[in-house]
Amino acid sequence: MVKDPAAQNQEDFLVENFLEFMEVERAASPRTLANYRDALRRFSAWQGDTPSPWAKAHPDDFRRYLFDLMKAGMSRATVRLHFASLRSFYRYLTRRCGLENNPVADILLPKLEKKLPVILTESQMLEMLELPLKTEQARQAPSWIGHRDAAVLELFYSTGIRLAELVALNVADIDPHTETLRVMGKGSKERVCPIGTPALEALNHYRHRAGINEGALFLSKLRRRITSRAVSNILKKYLDASGIGIQVSPHKLRHSFATHMLDHGADLRTVQTLLGHASLSTTQIYTHVSVERMKKVYDLSHPRA
Repeated sequence: MVKDPAAQNQEDFLVENFLEFMEVERAASPRTLANYRDALRRFSAWQGDTPSPWAKAHPDDFRRYLFDLMKAGMSRATVRLHFASLRSFYRYLTRRCGLENNPVADILLPKLEKKLPVILTESQMLEMLELPLKTEQARQAPSWIGHRDAAVLELFYSTGIRLAELVALNVADIDPHTETLRVMGKGSKERVCPIGTPALEALNHYRHRAGINEGALFLSKLRRRITSRAVSNILKKYLDASGIGIQVSPHKLRHSFATHMLDHGADLRTVQTLLGHASLSTTQIYTHVSVERMKKVYDLSHPRA
């Protein structure tokens, strides 16, 4: 028996109101909104043709749902993200829509597996940074492409910004006088990042050769704003040309930036600010990476290790 259309419309209305609330009042990113929508749709689909109204769902429903997700092989991180979306939705229902209890609030979730981030060593990072201007570009590529790629890699490593933050940059976000970069981070939170001299020089060479004075900072071959996929392809191109031999994403350049900063004496609070982390606990994983690296160096170097 299919659920009553009027009741279904009411359930959909609650979901759409929640998503609008998160977008307008909480400034949630499009990716976050997509995660919320996917989590809510998945749970409704799991219930079958006659899902219970959101207000009548019971904690046992979510415990069974959790069990089925784990049995299906969903990773712990994805499960936790999934339930974080459900919890946010029910917090909204209790605070804004009069629901008495949050059925997801006390569901015990599997702990995250602690995996240290993969990073490049400093010598590997240097090799990557030098490749764009050493690599022969495609014949049809504009003459400034190598300089653009060099500027992209230098800026990643110099500032530790996220991929989405990099592609959203405009020329006006760079202040050459203070040698800083204005970045719009998650939740529309703005921060200012220092830019190192090599990155500034790479940006200046690229802009001069490409004739870029305003608008989007990084352009495609067709002189449109570069996409996240294009930046990932740029990184893959130079990794394939290098002898590094490991898979490295733009986010791993961010990991490398943070770890190298700590290796050279930066304090955790400064790295937290530079990365735009809301919580210091998110940044603390890099201290574990630095300690692990220190142990390896010690084991290799000390005669009585």
